[in-house]
Amino acid sequence: MHSNHASPGILSLARPEETSSYHESREDVPLIPLDPHTAETRLVHKLDRRILPITCVLYLFAYLDRSNLGNARLQGLPEDVLGGDPTGLLFDWLVAIFFIPYILCQVPWTILSKYYNPRIWIGGSAILWGLCSTSMSMANDFDSFLIARLGLGVFEAAFGPSVVLYFSFYYTKAEYGTRIASWFGFAAVAGAFGGLLAYGIQHLKISIANWRLLFIIEGVPTVLLGVLCLFLLPGRPESTDFLTRAERKLAIERMNRGTSGDIGSVVNQKHVIAAFLDWRIYVAGVIYFGLNCALGSLSAFLPTIIETMGHSPALSQLMTVPPYAVAALILMITSYTSDRIQSRGLMVVSGCSLGGIGYMILLAVTQEHIHVRYLATFCIAAGTYASLGLVIAWFAHNLGSETKRAAGIPLYGAIGQTGSILGSHLYPLTESPAYSRGFGVSGALMFLAAFSALILTISYRWENARRNAAFGKPDRDAPVDTSELADKAPGFRYIP
Repeated sequence: MHSNHASPGILSLARPEETSSYHESREDVPLIPLDPHTAETRLVHKLDRRILPITCVLYLFAYLDRSNLGNARLQGLPEDVLGGDPTGLLFDWLVAIFFIPYILCQVPWTILSKYYNPRIWIGGSAILWGLCSTSMSMANDFDSFLIARLGLGVFEAAFGPSVVLYFSFYYTKAEYGTRIASWFGFAAVAGAFGGLLAYGIQHLKISIANWRLLFIIEGVPTVLLGVLCLFLLPGRPESTDFLTRAERKLAIERMNRGTSGDIGSVVNQKHVIAAFLDWRIYVAGVIYFGLNCALGSLSAFLPTIIETMGHSPALSQLMTVPPYAVAALILMITSYTSDRIQSRGLMVVSGCSLGGIGYMILLAVTQEHIHVRYLATFCIAAGTYASLGLVIAWFAHNLGSETKRAAGIPLYGAIGQTGSILGSHLYPLTESPAYSRGFGVSGALMFLAAFSALILTISYRWENARRNAAFGKPDRDAPVDTSELADKAPGFRYIP
């Protein structure tokens, strides 16, 4: 820990790889001078080609590893491991137990991640959760499966919020939403891919149970990707060897547009406290709670819900693909649009309302109207995924400083993930096929999330107007010193 450059309340920890990275390379002096716009465009494309493929595919497998229980349930897991589980309660606990360490570890893990090179942190967490996922294929009883799920939650908690923070190191607020959508959209891709994979595995005649093969196929690649991440993912902008010196300088300048980023491995203790005292983070937690209840329900029980429409287990697996595919498309469209217009709140309101309407359709329409009920699953998937991606991008800028993001993003995420625990308990087999309680609670929470998002966007618009009246309207991309006051700095403006 170095104190010679740290201000009071700031903890710093320099890593060897971060202190000696400003060195000359042949690329530092371009043969043809580039205008600033061209240089920035080339930098963004270079970052996209390296960062997005690795992080997106990692998130694909992260989501597969946490949500594949829904597919494994239809492949005989309860009969092989849970003694048949006639009430469905043991399966519910296997789904829910993941979220307990996932919730408790998010905030400390993400704050701690600021002390480490991002490629080491993200790659190491992927290797560890991949091993936990693969070990589930060897579980022979409820207890061993439970332990593997607990480990999965611990190590995945070190991944998701840290990636959200990591993206803010390299992408501006006008680019961030689209990149988060590309990353988070792989959760929807995972839903579609998981259904296709489960459908294919279900038709294999092999010596081991189909669900065991499912965990192996989805767990082993995660470990390999984690190893790849250790070598390929860029570190922090000011220290990565992936960029030339000129590119590092430009990346740091981009990092400080409309805000100010940290240099090196530092944690501002005052900003951690400010995150815990910020009422808007708790309102975001309410939004995230409703969305994650819907998401937890969707990922674990969508095959079962579709099966209640009268389809075979294999066809139910396959029919989960179109809703997820549409959700990924809507997520990309809404995120791109919100980046262009620099407004996210009203889109979150619309997405949450769409998901709530979908649940109300499932609640109100009888089993005979199969096509209408299937259409409702599209509304739920599209509304949920679009809103989640927008909320993540919304708060990546609006928390003001890097340290407040490191504390605030996992804080509202941890609050919201408790909704996943609720969602995993809303669909017991004893309430099949109506599931009226599950549909009713999930729908009500989606409408509550829509109302909460409306409150937030109004508060952001009001505060921006107040600061414009008091301090004048600032240049949107001008650096703002948020080192002391974070988002409360007079020159800082929120994205509404």
